[in-house]
Amino acid sequence: MSDVAANLAAIRMNIAAAATAAGRDPAAIALVAVSKTQPQEAVRAAVEAGQLVFGESRVFEARDKWQALKAATPGLELHLIGPLQTNKVRDAIALFDVIETLDRPKLARILADEMRRAERWPRCLVQVNVGREAQKAGIDPDQADRLIAVCRDEYRLPVVGVMGIPPLEGDPAPHFDMLAAIAARNGLEIVSMGMSGDYPAAIKAGATHVRVGSAIFGAR
Repeated sequence: MSDVAANLAAIRMNIAAAATAAGRDPAAIALVAVSKTQPQEAVRAAVEAGQLVFGESRVFEARDKWQALKAATPGLELHLIGPLQTNKVRDAIALFDVIETLDRPKLARILADEMRRAERWPRCLVQVNVGREAQKAGIDPDQADRLIAVCRDEYRLPVVGVMGIPPLEGDPAPHFDMLAAIAARNGLEIVSMGMSGDYPAAIKAGATHVRVGSAIFGAR
């Protein structure tokens, strides 16, 4: 597990270097450690190395892994970065601090109803399918502004940003630029983009949060 601490240190240095090269403050970029499918010992090693922001893809897996650790770790922030089914909304709201995968009006309505019931308001990001890929979740870029407006104005959700995953092949920069532009014109502060293979390019384009898993924990 010492590799986890060393990997985290290296990634933090790379984030700082990429931010400096882009003329940005390194402190403005948050590292989301993607801990999905990782065992408890790897997660604990990351927490012990000072990492407090984590991303999980499955609600029930995250609940089993994080419930006790989250309660025992002040300042820990958990992001849902996988698709959210409407029948798991209640559990997601109870556990997660940020829901990055809001991508349709029906989900927005159910989230709003459950947040009011629970009196808990996790921040939300609208997921945009920047590459318009049929196999990926996310709202079409041409419909993103409308969904953001509906979430904020009709459902009064705490929408604070956008999230996207560019196509695996090709240059990710145009997709990152598109997502950053959507955030800017809607006055959103968080731009969650960039993963283990492309986070320096995402930082150059304006990412505020980068989601890194395999470069921290190793291949799954």
